[in-house]
Amino acid sequence: MTSSNIYSGSPVFGMARQQFEQVADHLGIRSDERERVFMPKRVLAVSCPIHRDDGTVAVFQGYRVQHHLTLGPTKGGTRFAASLNVGEVAALAVWMSWKCGLVGLPYGGAKGGIAVDPRLLSPRELEALSRRYMQEMIPFIGPHVDVMAPDIGTNEKVMAWFMDTYSMYLGRTVSEVVTGKPVSAGGTAGRREATGRGVSYLIGRACEMIGLPIAGATAIIQGFGNVGSVAAASLADRGVRIIGVSDDSAAFFDERGLDIDDIVSHQARHGRLSDYKNATAIAPEQLLVQQCDILVPAAVERVVDSHNASHLKCRILAEGANGPTTPEADRILMERGDEIFVIPDILCNSGGVIVSYFEWVQGIQQLLWDEAEVMDRLYRTLERSFQAVLAKAKAERLTHRDAALAIGVARVLEAKRTRGLFP
Repeated sequence: MTSSNIYSGSPVFGMARQQFEQVADHLGIRSDERERVFMPKRVLAVSCPIHRDDGTVAVFQGYRVQHHLTLGPTKGGTRFAASLNVGEVAALAVWMSWKCGLVGLPYGGAKGGIAVDPRLLSPRELEALSRRYMQEMIPFIGPHVDVMAPDIGTNEKVMAWFMDTYSMYLGRTVSEVVTGKPVSAGGTAGRREATGRGVSYLIGRACEMIGLPIAGATAIIQGFGNVGSVAAASLADRGVRIIGVSDDSAAFFDERGLDIDDIVSHQARHGRLSDYKNATAIAPEQLLVQQCDILVPAAVERVVDSHNASHLKCRILAEGANGPTTPEADRILMERGDEIFVIPDILCNSGGVIVSYFEWVQGIQQLLWDEAEVMDRLYRTLERSFQAVLAKAKAERLTHRDAALAIGVARVLEAKRTRGLFP
């Protein structure tokens, strides 16, 4: 099966390709080098059968895409979502490569997951499916080959099951085979909050750049999962008024401000925002175009598109999700000039993989850091990357996205050129 057949029909993979080609043109990458730099090294598809609680057998489709292993093992999350497909997984793996290159981590990108709605599984079924998926992956992963992490639909508990399954196979504990584990199972303090806190930190830096006082600023968070909820709480602690939130079940808006602690508590009890009674509901598609200072798309891909990009009324677009803005929307935002300060996804949400790297290092060394040290290292890494993106954008007259991608792609390209082609 050719690569074009594998990914054909995936708008997310096509979007990743468009972004790469634009940056490749800027970098002057030869046409004969582009496929080697862009196309994934390895694509795995597995069937994951489990016994359901009613005694029947169900089979779920699982995937893992490893983009490149030139700089070290691949690294990336594992997503459990009903609509998951191999094109989406491949695009996310590619973006992870550029992200790791941008922030200077010795990783290639990877992504994986299962096409399933985890909310429709019992706790026992979820554990069975998680362990089966990891068992199918064992020949292709490892601490120095491919290191998994959580993503949409998975969490610390799933990572603990992954680690335990792999460790039982090897006959010894291998905590560094996955990151995002509970601290009690070899995880690191601050990992769960890392992506959301990173989003908040970079928003603070963007506010400084445009002269917007963060205390008293307003924000809308589209996607109230782990990233969005942590970012909302962190921003609220800094004096930001959160005026809108949403998940895949409901959206709420109140220009006077929402009670984030109450919303987080409701979500913890019910698993989603639907049926929340203490705020006014709004159509989800309308939430993105409400007046605010800070807009954080923190859910899924392609939510800022050609239809709504011209209607955004924010001053900062902080991309907590992967690929939330389409290339068509990027062109519209570029035409709007300096009206909106964009913090591109591979920078904005990089806190998770940065602290995952710290967790991996601690696991290998068997030397644990406290949360203060983890956060200090995280913010220093984000600051260095933020400054690099701004400097490149200014020097080469690029958008923030193209500047970030150019740094990430160039690092992978240089490494591949240096190592050469085998045999």
